[in-house]
Amino acid sequence: MPPKPNVPDLPGLRAEIDRIDADILRLLNERGRVAQEVAHVKRSSNQSYYAPHREEQLLARLRELNRDGSLPDDAIAAIYREIISACRALEAELRIAYLGPEASFTHIASRRQFGSSAVYAPCPTQADIFREVERGAAHYGVVPIENSTMGVVIESLDLFARSPLTILGEILLGVTHNLLSNCSLEAIQRVYSHRQAFAQCREWLAQHLPNVDRFEISSTAEAARRAATEDGTAAIASELAAETYSLTILHRHIEDSPDNTTRFLVVGSHEVEPTGDDKTSLLFTVRHEVGALVRVLNEFAAHGINVMTLQSRPSRIRSWEYLFFADLAGHAKDDAVKAALSQIEPLCLYVKVLGAYPRG
Repeated sequence: MPPKPNVPDLPGLRAEIDRIDADILRLLNERGRVAQEVAHVKRSSNQSYYAPHREEQLLARLRELNRDGSLPDDAIAAIYREIISACRALEAELRIAYLGPEASFTHIASRRQFGSSAVYAPCPTQADIFREVERGAAHYGVVPIENSTMGVVIESLDLFARSPLTILGEILLGVTHNLLSNCSLEAIQRVYSHRQAFAQCREWLAQHLPNVDRFEISSTAEAARRAATEDGTAAIASELAAETYSLTILHRHIEDSPDNTTRFLVVGSHEVEPTGDDKTSLLFTVRHEVGALVRVLNEFAAHGINVMTLQSRPSRIRSWEYLFFADLAGHAKDDAVKAALSQIEPLCLYVKVLGAYPRG
């Protein structure tokens, strides 16, 4: 009779996991103690408790250390986001303003960036997010800026034009839309959602609910909240919204584009140091004359700077004058970016650097 294969002993393996967990717990508490000492240093030197450049450098270092690890980089990043969040909470209780109510996509993006240990403050409009941060009622805000299929979010762009706040970071969130309701598909009389969600699900709605009334409201989460209380009503919202407001998911993935992604920006009142993999966002207006925009873009090209995004918007100051929103590869403190910005100033009527921050 052949010998039995050498099967690992399950109780022994579990004992090894228990030992490792005890070591992890001890080290986590040691990390928390050091974080409290960091908080003391930051308070004495009036530094911000949220340092996205430091966090991105830490995550990049972990990816390098994890080359031969058994856990994928995404899992390591998710674990450390929560560790960072818990340690940051030992330094100070951060309050984050977002477009609410609870379970909106902005809320999901905020939690991905700041973790579960922050305090989250829902706001009814994007203007309220800016206002809460500007008056100090929230430390930071998270706002949507563009979608991969529908383009720029005009409300956010207009608010950046007149706000003193700075962009500190970006969050890229894959967006999955679902049809939520507590009635059958055939019984739906109206659908609530944000206008961006309606636009991203246009084909599905035309095919499956062509004659149902659609009502645009402030957020997908508010749509879910209303659908939970009104008969014959559905909402287009997230899976988390279905769970939060006790709705049934009638259909999943009703977005028209399978790679539907929304970009969110973190706003605050301090600057972020370079990481080596950054973006700089700015607004500018050029003279209304032939070649004015080309001259500005040529300056970026001459300095070897990639213009990653370029959007236009009526300036609302003069007729036929446009405000351009641009993302540049590189940090505003980088020599090439700094030189290019100084060269475009005389070519523009208006230039405003909105922030330089780690790439999402």
